[in-house]
Amino acid sequence: MKKIYVHGLGQAPDSWKKTIEYAGGDKNCLCPDLTKMNCGGRVTYGSLYAKFSDECNRCHDSVSLCGLSLGGVLALNYAVEYPEKVHSLILIAAQYKMPKRLLTLQNILFRMMPESAFARMGFSKKDSISLCRTMSDLDFGKSLDKITCPALIICGGKDSANLKASKEMAGAIKGSRLAVVSGAGHEINMEVPEKLAKIIRDFYETCCTSA
Repeated sequence: MKKIYVHGLGQAPDSWKKTIEYAGGDKNCLCPDLTKMNCGGRVTYGSLYAKFSDECNRCHDSVSLCGLSLGGVLALNYAVEYPEKVHSLILIAAQYKMPKRLLTLQNILFRMMPESAFARMGFSKKDSISLCRTMSDLDFGKSLDKITCPALIICGGKDSANLKASKEMAGAIKGSRLAVVSGAGHEINMEVPEKLAKIIRDFYETCCTSA
């Protein structure tokens, strides 16, 4: 079984490096690079999700998904669409219903930023704006009951933009667990990788012994 770690917008696959190392250095895992997925032109959420789901479907067995922010949305989307394929699900700083005001503000800021500022994000300015705009209508609220695998919802205690949604998801996904990491912000995998690794490791050991 593959454990797939999905990074957030502005991150890269190596943002999971320390977390995976602290978790025991599991070699049976994948860290796909969302920015390298060829979407055949303009990047939209739909085109990115199509490539991501293809990546998951190429795994012959079931998968354990762990995604942060954008990566969490993609993981949630896949778990809703292919519940029989997902062995376990970890959502970090993710939303199940996109906050339109926040995305609108994000895009306003993107438009004001120079193209050079997007170099480390992997996506161009145009693609970043397109990606956020096409995510604005996503709403998985009525589909959360389709998730039947063990699920863990994680959010930083200082991540006020995502804490409410995390608590709501934990209440809506049957049997899921909630872990609020005190003192941590949005990018938990970069800020406190050792602490995050312990939470993930404990989850796999107690809920997914065959993962």
